[in-house]
Amino acid sequence: MAGDVLPAEGEPFGDRVRRRLRDEAIIWLTTVGADGTPQPNPVWFLWEGGEVLVYTRPDAYRLAHIRRRPRVGLHFDSDGTGGDIIVLKGTARIDESLPPAAEIPAFREKYGQGMVTVSGSAEKFSADYSVALRVRVERVRGFLT
Repeated sequence: MAGDVLPAEGEPFGDRVRRRLRDEAIIWLTTVGADGTPQPNPVWFLWEGGEVLVYTRPDAYRLAHIRRRPRVGLHFDSDGTGGDIIVLKGTARIDESLPPAAEIPAFREKYGQGMVTVSGSAEKFSADYSVALRVRVERVRGFLT
């Protein structure tokens, strides 16, 4: 199971990883462009079932990148002084089986007001960001300071 790749629960780093996956609003998703250049982008996300769930626009270049090279990186911002580093590696896929973002209670709870700010309503956000991506996390590294 993908959740098994997280560092040990009850240990400071493992607990910090779980807390940030649960509480952070932004994670950076890095795909690889056609020319081989890393393409990092901040995205909204949910951690569920050992996977990161992201909704994206259907015209986003990251979709073509993922179709060509599904291996991706994810990371959180540091604490501003180079500490609290968490980097995740995994494989991304488009998941057409999911309902729109506004119909996923946890996503709407976490980002409901942001959806209104970005698109005018949660329903419009769901139409604008209509493609669901799942990233199965395969490795986690980092450190606390």
